[in-house]
Amino acid sequence: MTESELLQILARGEDSRHQFKRDLANPDGVAAELAALANSGGGAIFVGVADDGSIAGLDGAAVRRLNQLLSNASSQHLRPPVHPLTENVQTAQGLVMVVTVADGLNKPYMDLQGRVWVKSGSDKRHVTAREELQRLFQRAGLVYADVVPVAGTSEADIDEKAFHAYFNRRYGHDSSLAGLSLAQLLQNLGLGDGVELTLAGLMLFGHQVQRWRPAFQIKAVAFPGTSLADSRYLDSEDIGGTLPEQFKGGFAFIRRNLHHVQRGRGFNTLGELEIPETALEELLVNALIHRDYFTSASIRILVFADRVEIISPGHLPDSLSVEAIRQGRTNRRNPTLTEHAAQILPYRGLGSGIPRALKEWPRIDLLDDVAGNQFSAVVWRSEAEWERVTPEVTPEVTPEVAPEVARLLKIMQGAMTRDELQAGLVLRDEKHFRQAYLKPALEAGVIEMTIPDKPRSRLQKYRLTAKGRRLQEALRKTD
Repeated sequence: MTESELLQILARGEDSRHQFKRDLANPDGVAAELAALANSGGGAIFVGVADDGSIAGLDGAAVRRLNQLLSNASSQHLRPPVHPLTENVQTAQGLVMVVTVADGLNKPYMDLQGRVWVKSGSDKRHVTAREELQRLFQRAGLVYADVVPVAGTSEADIDEKAFHAYFNRRYGHDSSLAGLSLAQLLQNLGLGDGVELTLAGLMLFGHQVQRWRPAFQIKAVAFPGTSLADSRYLDSEDIGGTLPEQFKGGFAFIRRNLHHVQRGRGFNTLGELEIPETALEELLVNALIHRDYFTSASIRILVFADRVEIISPGHLPDSLSVEAIRQGRTNRRNPTLTEHAAQILPYRGLGSGIPRALKEWPRIDLLDDVAGNQFSAVVWRSEAEWERVTPEVTPEVTPEVAPEVARLLKIMQGAMTRDELQAGLVLRDEKHFRQAYLKPALEAGVIEMTIPDKPRSRLQKYRLTAKGRRLQEALRKTD
């Protein structure tokens, strides 16, 4: 790392990946910092730097002492040990030691008192919630939510007709010919443990699923406008049952709240759904199968005048990014559920769902909200269609905006971070960018935050509103 690279990082301040420390002295405290980074995706500690990012500097003796301290803390005060890397960067104000901690492969990492630490913004916190501990074990591949037994259930809670039909279809003969009891069959398939149903068994073939897991359903709402804060709604439904039933109900909800377009078909034909059904199917199936079942929250389907949002609990697993899933990479968060669902739902399990949806309908934004622990697919509707059917909530846009806002609109593509916008405008002064460009554009309603309830989130991005897209098109035509 060069001095200029270091200064750029320090200028951005502390966050979940970058921690500033003037000095390190307590091995237990060091162990907690290392554990928090290893449990939360990795990062770096910059030693010799004050909280405000100014460089205090280290001398040679301090560097030798710190190396010994890190060695002891990482090997003797952590279970399992971590292996940080150190780099000394020479600056005009003195040496800065950069301690890099990789994302841990053996989570959760604990201190000598058995406490698990994770990052919380630029700080760290002690994990006590059971669900969060379960997710850490899940990320390490030590436990999967779909094979956890559901307390109180039994084989009597299985829809035997549906299960036997599935068994016959998949294996080519009746389950009674297998010579095993129902409990043994369920156990062999990962749908039970011999006594109770696993979550996969309950979600695929259970009677009264929401009796046992009331949060594992779909909550769907259709709004007349473009805002979640709208007190009016056109349609609302809580969709429960097994995953096949939730898929059927969720897809029916979306269909009845979208419009059909002719697209060259005859006047008397029903026409096609304004968004291709294949794209919507892929996104809905992915939400049902790949959601985080350690999180007690519902999938949400929100139909707005300009878009459809499918929001599933759980951000992407550590090894995945939005760009990776766009290219077809996959990570099975619920492998047993996935294996069986591939035979029941329109799911192929090859990582091809997202690329296929994007091929059918490129106007899809994929948003991974780590802080909010959710993943969203935002599917933009045909602009001409929703403008035609909802004129009362889509006022005309005038091109009379400030020159700075017009410049911002011209460079926007999809969801962009502040850094990407500032770079696209070739602006170095962040304060000027915020005051002259970003704030006026937000106030004018031509752009919006992707995480509006957490405006200071490091994952915050900005995207065009329907008004902004119309204005962008008008501005480009005048160029």
